[in-house]
Amino acid sequence: MAKQQTNTRSILNGKSLAFLKHYTNNPSPVGFESSGQKLWLEYLKPYIDESYTDPYGTAVGVINPKAEFKVVIEAHADEISWFVNYINAEGLIYLKRNGGVDHQVAPGQRVFIHGKKGVVKAVFGWPAIHTRINSQDAKEPQPRVDNLFLDAGARSKKEVENLGIRIGSVVTYQDGFDELSNDYFIARAFDNRIGGFMIAEVARLLKENKKTLPFGLYIVNAVQEEIGLRGAEMIARRIKPNVAIITDVTHDTYTPMINKIIEGDVACGKGPSLAFGPAVHNKLLSLVEDVAEKKKIPVQMRTVSRSTGTDTESFAYANDGCPSVLISIPLRYMHTPVEMLHKNDIEQTIRLMYETLLTLTPKTNLKYL
Repeated sequence: MAKQQTNTRSILNGKSLAFLKHYTNNPSPVGFESSGQKLWLEYLKPYIDESYTDPYGTAVGVINPKAEFKVVIEAHADEISWFVNYINAEGLIYLKRNGGVDHQVAPGQRVFIHGKKGVVKAVFGWPAIHTRINSQDAKEPQPRVDNLFLDAGARSKKEVENLGIRIGSVVTYQDGFDELSNDYFIARAFDNRIGGFMIAEVARLLKENKKTLPFGLYIVNAVQEEIGLRGAEMIARRIKPNVAIITDVTHDTYTPMINKIIEGDVACGKGPSLAFGPAVHNKLLSLVEDVAEKKKIPVQMRTVSRSTGTDTESFAYANDGCPSVLISIPLRYMHTPVEMLHKNDIEQTIRLMYETLLTLTPKTNLKYL
């Protein structure tokens, strides 16, 4: 009798694709991730044994919660955004960053201001080109945080306040999920909504394929990564995992103005990217590489310096140390409203995490010495 093959193909269809679109379009700014976390947990619950959240909103789904040996698969839930910082007498709204949002792509963008009375639509105003240059020798002004402003259609500070907008209201871009040619997707916040989607899909595949794991699996969607890996720090201390598999985005280096000598050689459509770096556990990384080779999953290698810039460090250096590995998905135009990735990379990254979990056991030797 032929051995039954695990069904990990054609992940992006039906319910999964509908969830990806809905989850990506839902705003989840740093510090205000609750609505996205509710969507994520609702999707995840049929595939897990229990779930919980911590005081700042990190969400965790657990399979085999009574097992002593604990494995984490993790992504972060938050997206970059803006804060309302100042409202002038004419009703124009000035901002501060909430995470590493790029001020140079802001002019002309449509946004949602999340106020006390609900969502208010607004735009990043920018002077017309006719008015920006007074002579051929004049230097054209460039966008800066201190000269960018929002126009919500109000013409006084009072009118702005009447809309429910106040200092501290958070602002997100309107742009949502869409599909391009040749299996490319774009969205406002694939960094790292795509990670939350992929770890949820791993849980779904384990359930639907009736796989039993010899350890407790903690599916973690952490908050506040974009301002210093804060959510992962808190939850790592609580879970105290034995192994952590982190997923996030990395740069596709095949667009203009990116130096491969510095950023490495990574492209959308060629599979997930694995990183070498101090926080990445070498023996765990070798295990993942072996899984990729055996299962014919293409991977792209890159290096980092002191830090991966992801939640990997928060798990690796927590408690007494936790063997951790980073599996990234290539992304174009990071921290813009048109982040772009490839469908095949999503499926291959999910497969790699799934097959790695089926290979790991509490007896896997991850000791250096």
